[in-house]
Amino acid sequence: MYINLLSLGRVGYAEALEIQQRVIAARKAGMIGDTLLLLEHPPVLTLGRNSRREHVLASDELLRAKGLELHEINRGGDVTYHGPGQLVGYPIIDLRGDLPGKKGPHLGPVDFVRLLEEVLIRVCGEYRVLAQRIKGRTGVWTLANGSVQEKKIAAIGVHVSQGVTSHGFALNVTTDLRDFQWIVPCGIADREVTSLELESHVEPAPTLEDALNVTARNFGRVFKRQMVWCESVERLLESKA
Repeated sequence: MYINLLSLGRVGYAEALEIQQRVIAARKAGMIGDTLLLLEHPPVLTLGRNSRREHVLASDELLRAKGLELHEINRGGDVTYHGPGQLVGYPIIDLRGDLPGKKGPHLGPVDFVRLLEEVLIRVCGEYRVLAQRIKGRTGVWTLANGSVQEKKIAAIGVHVSQGVTSHGFALNVTTDLRDFQWIVPCGIADREVTSLELESHVEPAPTLEDALNVTARNFGRVFKRQMVWCESVERLLESKA
């Protein structure tokens, strides 16, 4: 068993949505196997199904002036920011397959999110950043330290259709955190966001390319699959499951 892995580089959000839809359709048709897309976006805000427009603090005029696109999408969760230095992962996984923790005919969406959190907690650990889950708050968080509260280092929001997942996670690696000032990240106003670059004290400092490789490796470990690199979306869609 394996998971296809594509590294797409920096991709505009609308183009990434189109790529996702092509891969999702192929997965639902049984033309390809489970697939993980790893990429980076130019600055963009996305509003999930549970989002509130007031959590976008900037006006439409200011967003246009800053070059920040805004997309309303069907993933779970509230508003979030994507931008340079952030590793975005879109797992296209059939939850009816052979997956860790599956007890019935399919893995539940919440259990799937817990697996994604575990991947990202392990990634943080490789950079000597202690990370955790927080009950009632999806995503991955640093640990509180004295008077310093826990901070969000990775966001997660998924969608499931006909048993196949889309959207996924965003890990702040070298992200310019000032861009989060335009929103209430994930609707949570009482906690800050952070990045591997700020939290890690290893040498050399984290890079997006290195974090991508670490994430791919830990994704395979958590999902108990071999990760198989693909050259392109076109080459993937030409293959057989």
